Amino acid sequence: MGRKLQNSELNRLSIEEFKQSPKLPVIIVLDNVRSQHNIGAAFRTSDAFRIESIFLCGISSTPPNSEIHKSALGAEDSVDWQYFENAVDAINILKKNGYKIISIEQTEDSIMLNNFLPDNDKKYAFVFGNEVRGVSQPVVDASDLCIEIPQEGTKHSLNVSVSIGIVLWEFYKNLKSVLS
Repeated sequence: MGRKLQNSELNRLSIEEFKQSPKLPVIIVLDNVRSQHNIGAAFRTSDAFRIESIFLCGISSTPPNSEIHKSALGAEDSVDWQYFENAVDAINILKKNGYKIISIEQTEDSIMLNNFLPDNDKKYAFVFGNEVRGVSQPVVDASDLCIEIPQEGTKHSLNVSVSIGIVLWEFYKNLKSVLS
């Protein structure tokens, strides 16, 4: 089993080193995410996988915020972020900058996450939606495609912070070579 490592033994980047390091070519877009704990978890997971930025849209709260900090644990200081009143405006800016827009949503034409292979030469923006309503239809319409996380149980969805972790892990496994 081995001895549990101390935080000081994990060799993590400082905030300054994180800011200067190569990033996974991914931006997270939060479309009206209500829970500040979910927003904080998005920051913490985005820090773990070294993504470029988070776009907070609509009713999504922004740092500095004590409730976001409770789950972000400081990742709101390492991960860059921007606020947009309207998620479609954020999507349009991302498209102009060459990002492939992927909403994580159950749609008629969604592709299962396990059937999608990212391209190392592309930049991606993943849109995650409101805890109750999901990604708004105008944002789905503005997306290049939708990816769905396969589920086998009785529930219709996963918590947004769990979905972010699953999607980022899948892309990290396939694109982590860009961090070297």
